[in-house]
Amino acid sequence: MLPSGQAAAEAFYRVIDAAYERRSVIVTSNLHPSGFDSIMPKTLATAAVDRLLHHAHIVLTEGSSLRLTQATTGQGVVPLAQLS
Repeated sequence: MLPSGQAAAEAFYRVIDAAYERRSVIVTSNLHPSGFDSIMPKTLATAAVDRLLHHAHIVLTEGSSLRLTQATTGQGVVPLAQLS
């Protein structure tokens, strides 16, 4: 989820805050948590990241992109003519 504007950032924060210490939340991002203030106001980003990371289990993945590899080698690509 990428907040786009104040209203979206506040909605994202409200979801995180409502779930904090009550429910599980899964957030996937290619953006490091320290960079959340580049997509939402710093005060909301700091509060959201604080709540997200407090009891977090962080899973980091590394390696090359499977989709990029397939796209550049032509694997998994179906010509448009075969789709109809």
